[in-house]
Amino acid sequence: MKPELTVTPRLAPGVRLNDKSQLPRTLLMPERALRLNGPSLEIVQLCDGNHTVQQIAEKLHALYSKAEPKRITDDLLGYLALLHDQRAIDF
Repeated sequence: MKPELTVTPRLAPGVRLNDKSQLPRTLLMPERALRLNGPSLEIVQLCDGNHTVQQIAEKLHALYSKAEPKRITDDLLGYLALLHDQRAIDF
């Protein structure tokens, strides 16, 4: 399920990002771990319950200004849907 631009994603209960001093950065879930880098790390860090999907997209547009905005938004929506399906984030 792709999220709406107005929802505010946050990490699901029991899911956390490892400490900044530990590399590679990893999303720790009850049953598995997911290594993060580049845009995926930026996205997960913004899934803090304080940013809407639209706000996350805008931050990514600013960070990756050479990329097509529609593609960034589409990729973001797909990635958030994947994380939601894996029970890593809630909307």
